[in-house]
Amino acid sequence: MLKKRILVAEDDEDDQRLFHDFLHHRNDIILMPIAEDGEELIDELEQIREHTQLPDLIILDQNMPKRNGIQTLQILKQDSRYSHIPVCVYSTYADDTLVKICTEMGACVVISKPITKDGYNRMMDELFSVCNPS
Repeated sequence: MLKKRILVAEDDEDDQRLFHDFLHHRNDIILMPIAEDGEELIDELEQIREHTQLPDLIILDQNMPKRNGIQTLQILKQDSRYSHIPVCVYSTYADDTLVKICTEMGACVVISKPITKDGYNRMMDELFSVCNPS
């Protein structure tokens, strides 16, 4: 089984730690270094020279400084280098408006942040199912 490269933009240190603590055991993912915000995520992507090293899935927190999830999603989907990468936007509260805006902009799914190890594992399984990362 090929491992999926996951790139996350998350400014909250506790949520960053949850990603690492809850997902490090999975043998189907490679968790790339977590970006602090959307601006840093774009910078990280621009440093990748090999197309094969791009992430298979990007997860964006909606509420981040500098560039939030919507702003970062817009940049990703308008750039031909990254527009093919499935993007998930997640938030503490994913309301109907956020879901509508993000899906219209090209997000494969908008979900609420999980809070347990099982929740994180279910989230990753759902993302793999819905977003079909290559």
